[in-house]
Amino acid sequence: MYLTKEEELILAGEYGYALQKAMEILVALGEIYGADRLIPIKSAQIAGVSYKNIGDAGIEFLRDFVDAGAKVSVYTTLNPAGIGNEEFMEKQREVLELYRAMGIEITSTCTPYYGANMPKFGDHLAWSESSAVSFANSILGARTNREGGPSSLAAAIVGKTPNYGLHLEENRKATVIVEIQAKVKEFVDYSFLGYHLGKLLKNDIPYFKGLKPEKIDYLKELGASMAATGSIALYHVEGETPEYKTAITDKLERIQVDDRELEEVKAKYNADWGEIDVILIGCPHASIQEIKEVAELLKMRGRPLKIPLFITASRVIKYLADSLGYTEVIERYNGKIIVDACLIVSPIESWYKGIATNSGKASFYFSSAGLEVRLDNTDKLILEAP
Repeated sequence: MYLTKEEELILAGEYGYALQKAMEILVALGEIYGADRLIPIKSAQIAGVSYKNIGDAGIEFLRDFVDAGAKVSVYTTLNPAGIGNEEFMEKQREVLELYRAMGIEITSTCTPYYGANMPKFGDHLAWSESSAVSFANSILGARTNREGGPSSLAAAIVGKTPNYGLHLEENRKATVIVEIQAKVKEFVDYSFLGYHLGKLLKNDIPYFKGLKPEKIDYLKELGASMAATGSIALYHVEGETPEYKTAITDKLERIQVDDRELEEVKAKYNADWGEIDVILIGCPHASIQEIKEVAELLKMRGRPLKIPLFITASRVIKYLADSLGYTEVIERYNGKIIVDACLIVSPIESWYKGIATNSGKASFYFSSAGLEVRLDNTDKLILEAP
């Protein structure tokens, strides 16, 4: 991989240990994937935030950078943290302070594009949250690989990333055409579809025909679910996403998705309400439109929920919900908007036995943790819950 003179000096340690260590990570990654050079990035989004995920070894990794004086050189935002008991939270706060010391914005959200970190079409990024990667690539037309936490941090410090994968135009073409013959209309249908296709296609780039999403939130959920059950970081929707006109090449494989395949996912996550002790909306973090919908459904329901409702969202969306009166309505009916956190990366299996959600991504991870799961549309979760 070609390095400029300055990059060679960084790698040799002439600019300090922190930059050298970050450059070593990027060069190793570039050599593994055959990158020709490093390219500048506009922003980074760093995962590997929850103490549940990174543990003490992750804290030591971050402290090593901080002690060496590491600072990010591009605008960098942070994924949600975990929540737990006091011992857990003490460690979690330490993680956040280490990131803060490197100049990273403690946004603590998986949806930075809702205001904190909004890239434009064609921007090169180093993002490491799978659902955000999918959103940036597919819906915004920015360019990022699915980075790991260490590589996105290294890129943020150096301000560059290896030029391979989805940074290259030729690698952003569709690899399979998906013809939608199923009824895909509601939010949860996109969860079912994404869950099924992630498992089926693994790391392909699907091109969707016959998909007409009513809201961007539906595409957000489609991408999040495909990224959870597979490794899909980019997809195209005919007539909807910004690169669909140039995405198709000749002789692509075609597959069809009908109602039967989506019903199989629904049947897999159909726990009885008697097994459910919490409802979760907001995986990925909820938009203000999603929160508004929940508030309106609760008013339609007219009586408090017997089990708690949690909506996870970014702090900026929570402030907006407060100002618009949605938070008050939600709390009146036994709901709560939780900011800065993600229940997937929290020790939730020690608190609850079953969870109801509209998210295919959440369903996948919670079932993997041993919880009973009910996956259904938002209106049914609110109106049919005990």
